Amino acid sequence: MSTEISIEFFPPTTAEGAEKLRITRDKLAALRPSFFSVTYGAGGSTRERTFTTVQEIAAAGFAAAPHLSCVGSTRNSIREILQEYTEAGIGRIVALRGDLPSGVVDPGEFRYANELVEFIRAETGDRFHIEVAAYPEWHPQARSPQDDLAAFKRKAEAGANSAITQYFYNVDAYLNFVDAVRKLGVDIPIVPGIMPIGSFSKLARFSDACGAEIPRWMRKTFESYGDDTDSIRAFGLDVVTRLCEKLIAEGAPGLHFYSMNMAGPTTEICRRLGLAA
Repeated sequence: MSTEISIEFFPPTTAEGAEKLRITRDKLAALRPSFFSVTYGAGGSTRERTFTTVQEIAAAGFAAAPHLSCVGSTRNSIREILQEYTEAGIGRIVALRGDLPSGVVDPGEFRYANELVEFIRAETGDRFHIEVAAYPEWHPQARSPQDDLAAFKRKAEAGANSAITQYFYNVDAYLNFVDAVRKLGVDIPIVPGIMPIGSFSKLARFSDACGAEIPRWMRKTFESYGDDTDSIRAFGLDVVTRLCEKLIAEGAPGLHFYSMNMAGPTTEICRRLGLAA
């Protein structure tokens, strides 16, 4: 049985970036992903760019899944966005709490992602397949692992269909998380998020910000390569390919690639996994 994949983009900020993303999208389409997702900036800061990117993906004949974050939003603004996506024929949404824009303290009418999921279901019924986020190494703001598991269960009970995880490099963290939520009676698919590694310095910054652990053996090996970008990329491809192989062997329901708007690393990993056409 073939492993389903999906691929994430962020909305480009320039016309040049938009054209580059079209080229990237068309290359990655050869992998036959089940959908392309598009991120959404803090407090809705990329609302129009996210919508434009999603519309373009859909118009090109591919399934698109916009991210939608609720913190800093009103019910009316979310209602408008849901209407826009309904009219555009979008069938999947990634529903997130999101971050407040810098300097803003009012969370708006939604505080948590489960409230957004409930609202989408109340407004649109089963119109959308709703994805939510999962954190195998725990959300950085969670008071405890138990609190984080309870928050995830609330999202599932509110009507989420499936989940995509924060990226990780420790398979046991994912397996432990899945086992823990199954014991709570949550049975929705939990798809591991996969971050290909092109630059160790960028990965280290991302990971420090979002709470994703880079195992010591990986960090030390990357550091030993200094500025040798070829060795860093080669080692990164090996590490992430092995991670994916283990996840597939353990029965992960799919792989969601954080592409960073680049085609090469995701394509090469899928080729090594036998998932490329």
